[in-house]
Amino acid sequence: MIVKLENVYKIYISGSEKVYALNGVSMEVEKGESIAIMGPSGSGKSTLLNMIGCLDRPTEGKVLVKGVDTSELNDGELTKLRRDTIGFIFQHYNLITTLSALENVELPMIFKGVSRHEREKRAMELLKIVGLEQQMNRRPTELSGGQQQRVAIARALANNPEILLCDEPTGNLDTKSGEVVMDILTRLNREQGVTIILVTHDPAVAEYAQRMVRIRDGTIID
Repeated sequence: MIVKLENVYKIYISGSEKVYALNGVSMEVEKGESIAIMGPSGSGKSTLLNMIGCLDRPTEGKVLVKGVDTSELNDGELTKLRRDTIGFIFQHYNLITTLSALENVELPMIFKGVSRHEREKRAMELLKIVGLEQQMNRRPTELSGGQQQRVAIARALANNPEILLCDEPTGNLDTKSGEVVMDILTRLNREQGVTIILVTHDPAVAEYAQRMVRIRDGTIID
């Protein structure tokens, strides 16, 4: 078991009202599994992903990553867990426009203290995996949306994470580019055993996953 949520609530206060972004969510993800989280807008999908990624803390309940109760970790320990165990892929790429593709992929390794030679070598290998070795010196503004998302995947893999969290990874892409991105993620899951947890509203994207979890109004319904 690589991820486990136990009766997780996330409650926001809006005036005198309580808003339940997550309402007693319990779920388990096996190591090496690929799952898709589906639900309508506002259902709690991204909140759930943020809990798993330790980007937010639950109001109640427990989130365990690799058997560790994340509620017992301080900010420094949470940062280390995210850096070393989890890779993030977002809908909007979040690349730094002043850096080349290679430098964007190197960035997480700089924060980890990897030597320049090692991080350049690793970044080049990762860009080759996503088919962008010829574009390594281009900046994001010189790349298509699909190419930028592939750079984002390479960056997410920089520190060799065991878990990849993907928030609408094909949301800004055309159909063909989306298929390329999903093929890369599927290959990472099958060949390298990376656990993939992705949020999507697209049934065609969800079909790539081994298992589907449906959420509505902060509650898992299926």
